[in-house]
Amino acid sequence: MATPQVIPLSAIAAQSVNAVVSRQVLRLDVRQRSTGLFIDVWCNGTQVLCGVLCRDRTWIVRDGYFGLPGDLAFLDLEGTSDPSYDGLGTRYVLTYAEGQDAA
Repeated sequence: MATPQVIPLSAIAAQSVNAVVSRQVLRLDVRQRSTGLFIDVWCNGTQVLCGVLCRDRTWIVRDGYFGLPGDLAFLDLEGTSDPSYDGLGTRYVLTYAEGQDAA
């Protein structure tokens, strides 16, 4: 399996980022709520997931049905805490891993 691709995020509470992964154009809407960090995933202009709770080292997409030949996951580089906006891009990184093992 290839090295995971890091998708750059900033330490702000609500943001939208675009990324190209596996020849798919993703739009990721990330927002902090009182109950955790949540993500919406758009693939090639179509929303495929909405309001997914972000957890440390937990796949976000989980199913090839959504059109990605891989998956996204947050990683805590300093432990095993679930991500929060204030550590995005430094402590918490969003990665995309391509391949069967990811989906």
